[in-house]
Amino acid sequence: MTEVMEWVLPGICGMGLHLRLDGFRLVYSLIAVLMWGVSGAFSRQYMAHYKKKSRYYLFFWATFAATVGVFLSADLYTTFIFFEIMSFTSYVWVAFDEKPESLRAAETYLAVAVLGGMVMLMGLFLLHDVLGTLDMEQIGIEAGRVLAGEKTLSHGADIHVAGGFVSARAQLYTAGFLMLFGFGAKAGCFPLHIWLPKAHPVAPAPASALLSGILTKAGVFGIIILSCTMFTGDGNWGLLISLLGLVTMFLGALLAVFSVNLKRTLACSSMSQIGFIMTGIGMSCLLAWTGEGNLLAVRGAFLHMVNHSLIKLVLFLCAGAVFMNLHQLDLNEIRGFGRKKPALFFCFLMGALGIGGIPLWNGYVSKTLLHESIVEYTHLLEEGVAVGELAGVSGTLLPLLTAPGFWKAAEWVFLFTGGMTVAYMVKLTVALFVDKNPKRQEEFDRMSSGYMTVLSRTVLVGAAVILPVLGMLPYNTMNRIADMGQDFFRGSGHVHEVHYFTFTNLKGGLISIAIGAVLYAVVIRGLLMEPEEGGTRRYVDRWPAWLDLENLISTVMTVFFALFSVFCRALDYLTDSVVVLMRRTVCRQLPEPKNRPETDRLAHILGRMVDRWVKLRDGLFGKEDTGRVRVSAVYHMIEREKRVKHMTDLVEQSFSFGLMLFCIGLCMTLGYLLFVFYMG
Repeated sequence: MTEVMEWVLPGICGMGLHLRLDGFRLVYSLIAVLMWGVSGAFSRQYMAHYKKKSRYYLFFWATFAATVGVFLSADLYTTFIFFEIMSFTSYVWVAFDEKPESLRAAETYLAVAVLGGMVMLMGLFLLHDVLGTLDMEQIGIEAGRVLAGEKTLSHGADIHVAGGFVSARAQLYTAGFLMLFGFGAKAGCFPLHIWLPKAHPVAPAPASALLSGILTKAGVFGIIILSCTMFTGDGNWGLLISLLGLVTMFLGALLAVFSVNLKRTLACSSMSQIGFIMTGIGMSCLLAWTGEGNLLAVRGAFLHMVNHSLIKLVLFLCAGAVFMNLHQLDLNEIRGFGRKKPALFFCFLMGALGIGGIPLWNGYVSKTLLHESIVEYTHLLEEGVAVGELAGVSGTLLPLLTAPGFWKAAEWVFLFTGGMTVAYMVKLTVALFVDKNPKRQEEFDRMSSGYMTVLSRTVLVGAAVILPVLGMLPYNTMNRIADMGQDFFRGSGHVHEVHYFTFTNLKGGLISIAIGAVLYAVVIRGLLMEPEEGGTRRYVDRWPAWLDLENLISTVMTVFFALFSVFCRALDYLTDSVVVLMRRTVCRQLPEPKNRPETDRLAHILGRMVDRWVKLRDGLFGKEDTGRVRVSAVYHMIEREKRVKHMTDLVEQSFSFGLMLFCIGLCMTLGYLLFVFYMG
C-alpha cells in the first residue's frame, strides 16, 4: 500500500489548498508527466510552422500544472479551483489557430466549462451546508450518516417549506446531481458531450491527445469522488451512473461509426470510452449495494482510465502526423497516406488493437473486468442477493432495474458497443494504410522518409510499445497498477485472481470482434461508402442532419440563454422602475438651482463695466495690473460654489438612498431567518 502524503497551503483563495498523494494520485500524476512529456516532444515538430507557438507552450504547461493539481487535490474546494484554471487554460488550445470554426468550437467548449463550473459550485455550497466539510476523506463518513438517517442538516434542523421539508438526504442528492453536471461536462458524458466532437478536430493534435487522454479524466475523477466516496453502496446513484455510462458508450461509438473525419472519429471514440469507465463506476456502486465485493468493477474502471489515456495519446499523435503533413482530416482526402510508413502503421495499429479490446493488448484486460462486473451483478440478481427497496426509485422502474433480464440486455449493449469500436477502428486503419488515394498516392509515397522527425518518431513509438507490454503481461503490470488505485475507489471484498486468457473470459472479447467484423463488412463498406470514378469507393457521411445532437443541444442552450437574458433584462427594468418610483415619491431628488437669465445678464454687464473702469483708472494713473481678481471672475466663482453645493447635496441624498435600501434588505433577511427559526 502506498504511503499517503499531504500538504496544506493555508490562506490561498480563502480556504486554502489541500493536496494529497496516494496510490491513485501517484499513478495519474505519472501518467500526466508521461503524456505531457511525449506531447511536448511531438509538439517541437508539430508547432514549428506556427507563429504563436510561445502562447501555445505557455498554456500547455499552465494546463499541466492545473491538471496535476486536480488529481492531487484532497478536498473538493481545491478540486474546483484547479478545475476552473484547467478549463480556462485549455480553452486557448481549442481557439489556437483563430479560424472561424476554431472560435465557434472554443465558444462551445468555454460555455460548457463555465456552465458546468458554476453548477458545480452551487453543489459545493449545498454539500458544505449539509455535511460541514469538503474533505474527501470526511465526506464519505458524513454522507453515510446522512443516507442512514443519522444526521440532519449542519445547522441542526431540516428546512420546512410550504408544508413539506427539505431533508438532509434530499439536499445531499441535490448537491450530488449539481456536481455530477459539472464533472460530467468535463468528462464528455451524454448529453454534455457536445464540446468533444467540436473541439478535437480544430485543436492542435498534441493538445487533442491531452484533452481526450487526461483532461476528460479530471471530470471522471470528480465522478469517482461522488460515486465511490459520497454514494458508495447507494443503489439509486449506481443505477443513474450505470445508465448514463451505457448511453454514453453506445452513442459515442455510433457517432464514430458514421464519422468521416479522422480526429472527429477519435473524439467520438473518447466519448464512448468514457461511457465504459462510467459503467464500471456505476457497477461498483451497485455491487457494493448488494453487500458483495465490487473489486471487479473498481479495478476495471481504474484500468480502463489508464488504458484510455495511454491509447489516445498514441492515436491522436498519429492523427497529428497525418495532419501536419497534409493539413487534411477527411478520410477521402487522407486515405492511403500511411502506406509505406511502417513506424506510423505500427503505432496506429497498437492503439487500434488496444482500444478495440483485442486479446494481448491492454484494452482487453480492462474491458474484460468491466464485462465480468456486469455478469457478476446479473448473477447476484438471479440469486436474489440484491433484492431490496431502492429509495427514490418509482415503483414502475424498480422491477425493471433490478431484473436480471435488464442487465443481460445491458451486457449485450456493452458487447455490441465493443463491436462498434472494432468496426470504426478497422475503418480508420484500412482508410489510412490499405486503401489507395486515387489522386495523390504517388505524392504520399514520396513522404515515407521525412514525414516525422527522429524525435517525434522515437517518442511516438515508445508510447505505442507500452500498450502491448501491458496487455501481454497483465499479472505483472496491470494488476499492480490496479492494486495502487483500488483504495481510492473504496474497493471492497476479496481480490480473486482473474484468468484473462481462459475461454470464459476470451468469449466476451471474441463476440465483440465478430460483431465488429460484421458491422464493418455490412454497414461501413456497404452502407457508408459509395462507388466513384476509377472503381474506388468513397466514405459518405450519412448521419441525418436533424439528428446532429451537438447542434441540437447547442441550439437548445442558445435559446435557453436568450430566454434567460430576457428574464434578467426584465428584472433589470423592474429594478430601475422601482428606483425611479422611489425617487419621485419618498426620496425625491433635489431640484437643480435655476439661474434667472435677466439677473445673469445684468451681473455680467455691471461686472464688465466695473472691470473696464478699473482698467481705465489704472492706465491714467500709471498703475500696473498685479493679478487683481476681476468682478466678472468673482461672479463665476460664486456660480461654481453653488453647483458644488448642489452636487454635495446629491451625494448625500444618494448615500441616504443606498442606506435605506440596505436597511430594507437587512430587515427582510432578519425576517426570513426568524421565519426559518420559528418553523424549525
